[in-house]
Amino acid sequence: MAEAVAEAIAGSKRLVVEAGTGTGKTFAYLLPALLSGRKTIISTGTKALQDQLYHRDLPIVCKIVGRPVTTALLKGRANYLCLHRLDQVTEPGGAIADDLNEVHEWRHRTGSGDKSELIDVPEDSPVWPLVTSTADNCLGQKCPEYSKCYVVKARKAAQEADLVVVNHHLLLADLAMKEEGFVEFLPGAEAVIIDEAHQIPDLAVQFFGVALGSRELERVLDDLRAATLPYAQAELNRRVDKLQTAIRSLRADAPRNEGRHQLGEVIDDIRESLDTLSHAIHDLQVALAEMGDASVEVEKLHDQLFGMGERLAILASEDSWDGLRWLEINPRSLRLHLTPLDVSSKLNGIIDNGYQSWIFTSATLAVGEDFSHFGARMGLAGVAGLTFPSPYRVAENGLIFLPPDLPQPSDPGHTDAMLEIVTQLLDMTNGGMFCLFTSHRALNNARKWFKSNKSVLSGRTLLVQGDAPRDDLLRRFRQCGDAVLLGTGSFWEGVDVRGPALSVVAIDKLPFASPADPLMMARLEFIRREGGNGFMDHQLPTAALALKQGAGRLLRDDNDYGVVVLCDPRISGKRYGSKFLEALAPMPSTSSLNDVASFLAAHERKKGRVA
Repeated sequence: MAEAVAEAIAGSKRLVVEAGTGTGKTFAYLLPALLSGRKTIISTGTKALQDQLYHRDLPIVCKIVGRPVTTALLKGRANYLCLHRLDQVTEPGGAIADDLNEVHEWRHRTGSGDKSELIDVPEDSPVWPLVTSTADNCLGQKCPEYSKCYVVKARKAAQEADLVVVNHHLLLADLAMKEEGFVEFLPGAEAVIIDEAHQIPDLAVQFFGVALGSRELERVLDDLRAATLPYAQAELNRRVDKLQTAIRSLRADAPRNEGRHQLGEVIDDIRESLDTLSHAIHDLQVALAEMGDASVEVEKLHDQLFGMGERLAILASEDSWDGLRWLEINPRSLRLHLTPLDVSSKLNGIIDNGYQSWIFTSATLAVGEDFSHFGARMGLAGVAGLTFPSPYRVAENGLIFLPPDLPQPSDPGHTDAMLEIVTQLLDMTNGGMFCLFTSHRALNNARKWFKSNKSVLSGRTLLVQGDAPRDDLLRRFRQCGDAVLLGTGSFWEGVDVRGPALSVVAIDKLPFASPADPLMMARLEFIRREGGNGFMDHQLPTAALALKQGAGRLLRDDNDYGVVVLCDPRISGKRYGSKFLEALAPMPSTSSLNDVASFLAAHERKKGRVA
């Protein structure tokens, strides 16, 4: 893999690589990137992976290379302390006051301003939005603290570095919004390496779309009230109140049912509210323009309202650019969306420039040996893919169990029937079990089932997603060594439990995305227009890759062993079921519980001899 990456960088080529667990793919792209002497950008899936790559993996490889290489870590501006906004915060009450005190003390210790340093303040603390900036409320060079700005320092370091580590959200947000900063030095990079590349197509669809939400509007009103307090203009206050009323009216006229609605189906009910909201935004924007250069803050708020008015016009218009319009209803807010049907041409325009090498890698990019699904969504048609399977003894150490006679996934009794079979495996192993579900409803049904059938746990600890932060649940799972964990989407990916603590991964249903999901609807509509088959061309390969991610939680080390239990009878009963088994090759499968018992017993004995 390292040789292929080196060749792609040297020839400014595009390369797609699927690298199974344990191949060492991070070192396989870091080493040639550092040896190439070319300016390189590496993008990872999450900020946690970004920190791991920069603080753990990169120093090891830099030491091995033995040549001076300047590196930089760059995150989105919301990850950095804004000194100006911190000074503007009035003393809040309650728990937030303690967090604010921590931030005030930390400002004198930090060199980077990266909020991940301050582990005493939770990442989701309400203090962070108050003391960090966004592209909309940043004052730029007019800020009194500009010379000390941590975002400016981080971007300057990134522009001067040989190798920069970013994350997908930053990369796509800046490419989509053309925010001044990152896009300035992207053209200067000679190599761009995308790790966890399977995430890019769906993320790109979100970033290249248009959205506007009630919370976003309300935040602007809060900032506006604070910024215009010294001016106390009655007419201005009247227009602020008018916009607040328009937001409430829209929420009142919107559907009561939480979830996602196609905008075309509800537009008649909210058309009048949308028009009123549009006029209220315009009137307030005009009032701010009449204030002239009252302050930098007022000027920025005027620009924000102008941008919001433009977005609302696109979202409410039937004639604007091609995409799927939908409305998202939450308990205390709503959000309008326009999702593009396809972003492959946009991505191709960025990637296919002739002077940069682009390398895409992940453990899940191909269905079998076929990369066409990923290639089509990325605008990479015709680019060959390389597969480097896991060096672990998957065929020996892994087994797929297909329980016979389970009800169909749509049957109300499916979760109960699944758990009655799956929990029998607890008597066959000393290790722990993940039960991964495709919906929160199934997760809650499983919680109730275990509450009524406590005896099946035989003293094991039951951990349930939502009862504590994910990292805390994983820490407790590893410590217990034989726990049962119930989880949904967030446990399907980026979770690493090595050793005997995890020996069974049970998956309730094939992870087909809901056809009502807006991203799925947009993609299916595009494929239909292009004359393709939405199920075979998109739904099936997407589900196969998602299953591959979930099953990939099991074997994380050469000595790991265990069973993947697939509790969906469609694998055996439908012609397309074989595609899912191909995705998990070369792991063998069985429908015999006796085979599972023999497999686990043999590995438990072997483990005992090694110990």
